Amino acid sequence: MRAKLHHQWYVPYMFLLPGLALYVLWMLYPLGYEFYISFFDWKIMPGQTSEFVGLENYRRVLDDRNFWLALENTARYTVITVAGQMVLGLGLAVLIDRVFTGQRLFRAIYYVPVVTSWVVVSFLFQFLFVSHPGGLVNYVLVEMLHVLSEPVAWMSQPGTAWVIIYSLGIWKGVGWAMVIFLAALQGIPVELYEAAAIDGAGEWRRFRFVTVPLIRQTTLFVMIALIIGGFQAFISVLLITGGGPLHRTEVVLSYMYDRAFGRLWFGYGAAISYILAAIIVMVSALQMKLFSRPVEY
Repeated sequence: MRAKLHHQWYVPYMFLLPGLALYVLWMLYPLGYEFYISFFDWKIMPGQTSEFVGLENYRRVLDDRNFWLALENTARYTVITVAGQMVLGLGLAVLIDRVFTGQRLFRAIYYVPVVTSWVVVSFLFQFLFVSHPGGLVNYVLVEMLHVLSEPVAWMSQPGTAWVIIYSLGIWKGVGWAMVIFLAALQGIPVELYEAAAIDGAGEWRRFRFVTVPLIRQTTLFVMIALIIGGFQAFISVLLITGGGPLHRTEVVLSYMYDRAFGRLWFGYGAAISYILAAIIVMVSALQMKLFSRPVEY
């Protein structure tokens, strides 16, 4: 019997092989080929020769003012949207955790934006923030609340355009953060809250000294996932502003798209993507080092 089992050690790997083959074909091979392209002045037209330039593409990226502007915009977008999603997501999770009737309905309502296409919601926010009085946001601010005297041209200035992009980023992801936090809250033993209440701890102190420490690992996971997502912002910027005016609303991925597919600088775009990947890895590693302390009960 042992000999028969010994000869069948490969069976689990046979089941893994199709998925592994797809992963290598659609993930690892493109990543490796893109890294290869980043060392060339890559040409796609038939008959043209791609010249090997070594690290020249990386040097050009690091000397590019527009790249640093796009990176600054990406970092600012990430900080604002991650903070908004985490605070609102945790707040909604705490509220929904206390609901006994209709909890599934509330979870579904708040999770709908997460599963909605980025293209759809980007066009939706464009429609909401159009500059003429027919736009819903301008109508509410001007006609209903009388906060403004005239409609705002939201997408004509970088400052107001970022309001749209930030709002969309927070609204789109807050439901995901809420679901993760809610699962963590429901895993906390009720006895801990009862013991804290017996000791005289009020609502705020129970949240601060019981809830927050016990969801620390979940908070770290949510933060890292949202930061990675923030650095990957692309579709909303591309569809709402296109990175304009004058690259003032550009993020790293939209700038990479413009260089690679707008200018056909594929080696340059590949270098941007790997620099961004290195930044994300370093930020994630730093977060894990700073926040992944063991929980003390």
